[in-house]
Amino acid sequence: MVTKIDITSFLELAAMHPILDVRSPSEYNHAHIPEAYSMPLFADEERKVVGTAYKQQSRQEAIKIGLDYFGPKMRRMVEEAEEIIRLHNIQRKQTGNTLLVHCWRGGMRSAGVAWLLDLYGYKVYTLAGGYKAYRQWVLQQFSQPYTFRVLGGYTGSGKTYLLHQLVQRRQTVIDLEGIAHHKGSAFGALGNLPQPSQEQFENDLAAALVSSGISNQDRTIWVEDESRRIGNVNIPEPLWNKMRQAPVYFLDIPFEERLAFLVQEYGKFKKEDLASNIMRLRKRLGGLDTKTAIGHLIEDNFNACFGILLRYYDKLYKNGLYNRENVESLINTVPCTTVDAATNCRLLLKVIDNNNQ
Repeated sequence: MVTKIDITSFLELAAMHPILDVRSPSEYNHAHIPEAYSMPLFADEERKVVGTAYKQQSRQEAIKIGLDYFGPKMRRMVEEAEEIIRLHNIQRKQTGNTLLVHCWRGGMRSAGVAWLLDLYGYKVYTLAGGYKAYRQWVLQQFSQPYTFRVLGGYTGSGKTYLLHQLVQRRQTVIDLEGIAHHKGSAFGALGNLPQPSQEQFENDLAAALVSSGISNQDRTIWVEDESRRIGNVNIPEPLWNKMRQAPVYFLDIPFEERLAFLVQEYGKFKKEDLASNIMRLRKRLGGLDTKTAIGHLIEDNFNACFGILLRYYDKLYKNGLYNRENVESLINTVPCTTVDAATNCRLLLKVIDNNNQ
């Protein structure tokens, strides 16, 4: 028998069992529950035909058309579900025959696929309210009472590497740039996967918050100091507001050390890609500095080129850093001599220990 459950129970079971998203491919590709498998009942064009029939003719006519599409796919869908659960059990080193199924609203699409899989012998749960209910749950996560520590520092301070060091020391970390697939600057897309949609970014972020165990209110979460916008996605406003009220641990690293780090990090990319990103800054950087920076780039003078850019980003970051309420009480300076994540992590934790004494 198919069992319909609420979003809380659905996500609890999702920690152990595979989720089948039976929405159309375009719906899934736009955004989906993290780790859900796409197993569409209808292709995009098929969904459009069924939806048009539902609106312009009747529910019964839409169901008949849907059955014409569904019938020939039944065997393939059962075999696909078999393979998904087989691989899932191998990866989790478990056995089981439970599947979770959802569509957009928890209506006919999930009901049809759930009926088929239940008939075949699987234990099937469907999500009441469908993906729409999941999205409501996602948005609720950003208003929870989190406690943040913000890792700050000018561009080239190696903050992402330091976050990885904090993870190794069993600190709770949310890597916003990792989730966004972007490093935040005009050059942030270089070397990264394509960015997710805003909706997918929110889904992934909510999942990261929950999987980090933040339901424990005594736990503090480390995040990097960010603008609200990271590339093409935005940090949800309730979460960003909490970040702006949290203590900032600012890595105070000399300019030349940061410049050397940036040359090493970005000097490996193609000149045409670097030049293209410099041109994107032309309005804010100014025509002369843009022309000079690209000239240095052409001449392989990466230090001079990145020096111009770094001075620009230092001013930009400083404005954002101090544009906080009660800023003097929030900023804790961590003096560092180099961009070495392991060393700076020890210095950072020492500052925190001293503050707690």
